[in-house]
Amino acid sequence: MGLRAALLKDGRVLLEKLVQSVADSLSPAQTQKGEKCHADRSRTVDTIFGAIDLERDYLYSPKDQHGRCPLDEALGLIDGASPGLVRLASRAAAREGFEAASDDLKELAGIQIDGRQIQRLVAHSGPKVAVQLKLTGPEVEAKPMPICYVEADGTGIPMVARELEGRKGKQDDGTAKTREVKLGCVFSQTKTDEEGQPVRDYQSTSYVGTLQSVESFAPLLREEARRRGIGKAQKIVFIGDGAAWIWQLARTHFPLAILILDFFHMMEYLHELSQLLYGKDTPSAGRMKDQWKEQMQKDQVQAVIAGLNKRVGELGETSAETLKKIHEKIRYLENNKDKMMYGTFRGQGLFYGSGVVEAGCKAVIGKRLKQSGMYWSQSGAENILALRCALMGNRWDECWDQINNSRQFQIRAAA
Repeated sequence: MGLRAALLKDGRVLLEKLVQSVADSLSPAQTQKGEKCHADRSRTVDTIFGAIDLERDYLYSPKDQHGRCPLDEALGLIDGASPGLVRLASRAAAREGFEAASDDLKELAGIQIDGRQIQRLVAHSGPKVAVQLKLTGPEVEAKPMPICYVEADGTGIPMVARELEGRKGKQDDGTAKTREVKLGCVFSQTKTDEEGQPVRDYQSTSYVGTLQSVESFAPLLREEARRRGIGKAQKIVFIGDGAAWIWQLARTHFPLAILILDFFHMMEYLHELSQLLYGKDTPSAGRMKDQWKEQMQKDQVQAVIAGLNKRVGELGETSAETLKKIHEKIRYLENNKDKMMYGTFRGQGLFYGSGVVEAGCKAVIGKRLKQSGMYWSQSGAENILALRCALMGNRWDECWDQINNSRQFQIRAAA
């Protein structure tokens, strides 16, 4: 640890000399109309080696009462921090809370930066990463993928009170404590295992997410699928649960996809129907659910629906409320019967569960944004969400490389 501290000290000295030599070699800053140049203004810059002192030109406009430092802009300094420090702090904050990120950076890298400063840095880096996630970069898949999967889901995160004003929710008084984050994922499949079960390609999953409406989310998911090479895919599969907005999105933005209702979501409906039609937790209810499951796996969807309707006709005295629940659930199955041909789907070697995006809701969103005591503003949540989509979706290096390339262009322009 002592040796590390000495190396970091030497690193600060070398970096300070290097950056200062670059500043001294640049031509005097070009002033705009009305600006005055104040040379050799000092500035402390936080870096991955610690704080360094830098002298550079400061331009000030008395008319606009606005000042700027061209070198700071070209170097990409954010809140007095170097780009390298911003990247490390953003990665740490993407994984855990701001104070915990501060502690880890100090212990693992000898970097002294408090949680509040990390939060300020994320407020700058989050939008930049979000922009890069939206840009169409080089396609991940070099070859046309046999099967491209798209999945979507939503999960609520706790929000501060001002973000919930006027929103309806599930609380007893009709108010909301959370807002829904919409998450989408794209992944590929090129093979099945020895038993014919589908195998997801290693590290092929990428994510997009937002707190905004489905009208804003849908184009994000479509563009991510296009970036991944959906246009070259031999087969496109869209898997979702029963939410109406998901199927509307699938129909309008993925019209050529095979639509599949998540098998386990369908089984929840059959479980509830078995309880309503045969009695809660009775042996008959369990046997019928198992029978329906087997029929569903053999594409006997219509037979299951016919059996359900027949059972309804055999019921004795039943409350109107219970009958209403039964008919709603049967109607749901009828409306989605074309998405429940699980025997056909499995015969084609396809996934028919939305487990990837459901796991994403837990890993990408829940693990960071739904921890005890957390309450988010929309901008704060969007920033962390962008960082986590980049980190968990195998796009971290790509996004930061593009940000770095843009900064290098600024440095050349300043020179």
